[in-house]
Amino acid sequence: MAVSKRFLSLLQFQLAQFADRPDVTSLVVYVADVGEGKSPQLLPVGQWPMANRTLAAVALDNPLTAVADLRRWLPLRHGGVLLGALQVDTAALPWPEPLRQRLQAVALCLTEGLCLDLEQQRLQQQLLAQHEQLTVLLHQLRNPLAALRTFGQLLLRRLDGDERNRPLVEGLLQEERQLQRYVDAIDRLGGGNLEPAQEPGPGPLLLPPSLGGAASQPLADLLERLVQRACATAALQGRPWQGPQALPQWQGDSGAVAEIVANLLENAFRYSPSGSAVGLQCRPTPAGGWQLVVWDGGPPIPAPERQRIFRRGERGTAGAAQPGSGLGLALAADLARHLGGELVLCNAPADLDPALPAHGNAFCLSLPAPAAPAP
Repeated sequence: MAVSKRFLSLLQFQLAQFADRPDVTSLVVYVADVGEGKSPQLLPVGQWPMANRTLAAVALDNPLTAVADLRRWLPLRHGGVLLGALQVDTAALPWPEPLRQRLQAVALCLTEGLCLDLEQQRLQQQLLAQHEQLTVLLHQLRNPLAALRTFGQLLLRRLDGDERNRPLVEGLLQEERQLQRYVDAIDRLGGGNLEPAQEPGPGPLLLPPSLGGAASQPLADLLERLVQRACATAALQGRPWQGPQALPQWQGDSGAVAEIVANLLENAFRYSPSGSAVGLQCRPTPAGGWQLVVWDGGPPIPAPERQRIFRRGERGTAGAAQPGSGLGLALAADLARHLGGELVLCNAPADLDPALPAHGNAFCLSLPAPAAPAP
C-alpha cells in the first residue's frame, strides 16, 4: 500500500523521539502490501536512525515472532487486519516498562496514521470517480441542449409573422441559454486538479449505469430521434444531410450506441466546414452485426492525429480553436469496446460507398451480432 508524505512525516517524528534511549539501536516501520498477483509482504517505509542501509521486504508468511538476537516486532493491526509492523532492535531484553509503553504508544499512533491514510486514499478515489462521472455527464448534456437550441431556432423561423406564439419560442430559447450558462458554470467548478500523487491510471470513460443499459428499447427508436435532430441541425446550418435508408434492427445496450452516434454527429456538425455534407449510414455485416458510419465532407483529419484524437483530453487541429473538452471520441471508443464492438476512423467516405464524398472523414462503429436469447 502506498503511504502519503504526511504519514512519512509523522513516522519520522515518532521514531526520532527515541534519541534519548541508548538502549534502542534501530527502528524500522513496514507497511503491508497485498497487491494482486503478488505474494503478501511487508515493505519498509522508514527507519531510525537515518542510516544509509538498504532495507529488504519481509514476507508475511514468515513467522514474525521467530526472530533472533535482540529484535522484536510490534504489529500495526486494525480490526483484525495487519496494516504493517514496527521492527525494534534493542541492546537488552526484556524491555524496561517505560520503553515498552512508549513503543506501544508509537505503534498505536502509526496504526491510526495508516488508517487515516487508507481512508484518505479511499475518499480520493471516490472523489476522482465522481469527478469523472460529472465530466462525462456535463459533456453529454451539451448534446440535447444543442438540439433544443436548433429546434427552437428552426421553429422561430417558421413563426415569422405569428406574434402570438413567437414570444413562447423566444422564451424557450432564453431558458436554453440559461441552462447552458449553468452547465458552463458547473464545468468550471470541476476544473481543479484532483489527481493524486500516485494514481494507478485512468479507467474507461463509461456512462453511469442509469444512462446505459437501455437493452429493452430498440436501437432504431433512439436513432430515429438523432436523425431528426441531425436533419434539423443541417437545415439550420444550410448544409446537405444524408440520412440512412433503413435503421438497424439491433438489440443490446441501445442507450450506449445512441450516445456514441450522438457524439459522432455533434463532432461532424461542429468541426466540418460550413456547407460540407454530413451523413449517417447503417448497414448489416455478414457476421450478423451492424456497421454505423457517421461521415462528413470536410478536410480529412491529418494522419498523425488519427489515433491521438481517441484519447481523453486530446483534440485535433481542426477543433483546437473551438470550445470542447476532448472527451467525446474517448467516451465513444470506450463505449464501443464495452459493447464488444469497435470505433475507428476509416479512410475517405467514398472508400465505403462510392456515392459518398471522395474527401472527408468517416467514423465507423462496428456492433457485434446480438446475443441469442437465453432458453
